[in-house]
Amino acid sequence: MSDQSGLKKQRVAILGSTGSIGVSTLEVMACHPDRFEVFALSAATQVDKLLAQCIQFKPAFAVMASVAHARDLAQKCAVLGLPTHVLSGADAITEIAKHELVDTVMAAIVGAAGLASCLAAARAGKRLLLANKEALVVGGEYFLQAVISGGAKLLPIDSEHSAVFQSLPDDASLWPEQIHKIILTASGGPFRRRDPATFSDITPDQACAHPNWVMGRKISVDSATMMNKALEVIEARYLFGVAPVQIEVVIHPQSVIHSMVQYRDNSVIAQLGTPDMKVPIAYGLSWPDRMTSGASALDFTSMADLSFESLQAHGHAERFPGLALAWSVLEAAPGSTAVLNAANEVAVDAFLDRRIRFDQIHSVNLATLAAISPASPHSLEDLLALDAQSRAAARAAVTRMGM
Repeated sequence: MSDQSGLKKQRVAILGSTGSIGVSTLEVMACHPDRFEVFALSAATQVDKLLAQCIQFKPAFAVMASVAHARDLAQKCAVLGLPTHVLSGADAITEIAKHELVDTVMAAIVGAAGLASCLAAARAGKRLLLANKEALVVGGEYFLQAVISGGAKLLPIDSEHSAVFQSLPDDASLWPEQIHKIILTASGGPFRRRDPATFSDITPDQACAHPNWVMGRKISVDSATMMNKALEVIEARYLFGVAPVQIEVVIHPQSVIHSMVQYRDNSVIAQLGTPDMKVPIAYGLSWPDRMTSGASALDFTSMADLSFESLQAHGHAERFPGLALAWSVLEAAPGSTAVLNAANEVAVDAFLDRRIRFDQIHSVNLATLAAISPASPHSLEDLLALDAQSRAAARAAVTRMGM
């Protein structure tokens, strides 16, 4: 490990600090107070949780999604004499993401809502720790151009993409000639062995009970449908510049091997670790160095086995039909990935609100893709307009299918 003495602290903005990724990021940073300074935090509605973070880390700025929540937080900060300046709204989050004093941005806002701030951080040349896969799923080539033009350093935080990144040569120019395929692993979620004929009875609480990972409700449902893996396939295509046909998914129930790279000579390099997001977070914060993450170490002697299942086996294709949509939209018109993302967000929200059944999430996604013929987006406004159009179509599908 390189000597860090004498180096200035990284000033970090955590967008989505009250979610599971944001909380884990703060836990990792708290282990290294000599290396990192919390400059700004943002949250949607959890005032008291953000207040507790402000008390502990004393950021210069805190942002709430709404004026009312920001006013509540500001009053509580004032009573406690905290130095934190409280702001509100999406524009404030974008301003924080590109602030001249920020070195690193942890992009952990769930869904398309995080796209604008990711673009701002990219254009400002930040070290961008991307936990929001939707920035690439929705933004695609447009987002990548912002990264290139801004001189940003894009570091994946999803455990699978971090694993791939750690398994690749440091020199990205070697990737096209050396990579044969990228193999993303999937746990299979809570319904890996459940009879698909019973999927109509699945409740939100059952869908959110992941066997290995502790995650928010939306991403937990995505894991249960394996739409999270569909989005990860799309993200991997853009992150690593491979063709869709070079991306494979295998089910690995133990979640120990986080993903693999198979090279032209058929050797395979994999990254292993406990199912703890602090590992990829610590790697993103410290890259190209490594530092302690606070995660438990693997105990190989306690592992009964490491097993793998093909998506064509055990009825998985019927159980997880949404996964195949990843390759479909990557081969379709530009913007189709954004349509799928918007449809899925609406469908998952409707399921969590018990307005549609679990097995209807895929139906909403299919109906939305059939209803929208996207034009290639050339601006943030184009992307947001396509997102809004897709959500309207998805909401109409939900209304038609509603329980």
